[in-house]
Amino acid sequence: MTLSVDIENLYGNLKMTTHAEDLKFRLVTVELLRTAKKRYTYRALKAKTGLPVTVLSRYVKGHVLPNTERARQLWKTLSKIVSLEKELKSRIKFNKDGYFDNTSIVGDVNLLRQAANYALASFAGKRVTKVLTAAVDGIPLGTMVAQTLGVNLVIAKNTKEVGVPSFLEETYILNNSGVTMTLYIPKDSIRRRDSVLIVDDMIKSGDTQAALINLVHKAKAEVCGLFSLIAIGDQWKERMNIPKNAHVEIILRLNESTSRRRSGI
Repeated sequence: MTLSVDIENLYGNLKMTTHAEDLKFRLVTVELLRTAKKRYTYRALKAKTGLPVTVLSRYVKGHVLPNTERARQLWKTLSKIVSLEKELKSRIKFNKDGYFDNTSIVGDVNLLRQAANYALASFAGKRVTKVLTAAVDGIPLGTMVAQTLGVNLVIAKNTKEVGVPSFLEETYILNNSGVTMTLYIPKDSIRRRDSVLIVDDMIKSGDTQAALINLVHKAKAEVCGLFSLIAIGDQWKERMNIPKNAHVEIILRLNESTSRRRSGI
């Protein structure tokens, strides 16, 4: 699945039905242009889009928005040259020991916005009332997804905060480490009728995400889906009790034999 196909489906083959949807699409198109600008020069984008460099620059810098028709034309062109999966893959550089640094991914606000748009398209039609993520690397993406979906964000932390009267907690052992971890969320942050989307930047062992699923179950709420930028291998599926009706969406899948993350999730 590609970002371009998802967003096009979301917007009804680019036909706007309300002013809000029209504005949203124009903003999404500018974000896609900004992503393209990270890989192409203005001159190259001019050749691909047929638009003057000065016009493209004004769009990228946010000085002006393209009108609806221009946005449609830009989208059709840019969606052919920008792939979120390829963009993520291009940023992963392994060192000699097989580890990689995810800083250029979780710190890029525009990339995370593109990922949030991907999530919006992927979970269109699903009832989502809360987004749940774990501190710390999941917070930037979780925040973007929650904002895009228009719901509140719940952050599971490994310490109890002073001032919160009661918590739900889940203790688990990190795979092959012997290290015990505990995640806490305020007790009333997820309620019985909530439909929760679990979001994280990466899934490797699946232990952290399994703990998040268990927290949702302890709140007597439902897990409607799981969304992640990157997943390594597929053994993590065996460690999670993912509900059958929950939708799982991973943008980039990496081979477990050739990749290990420095932080070891």
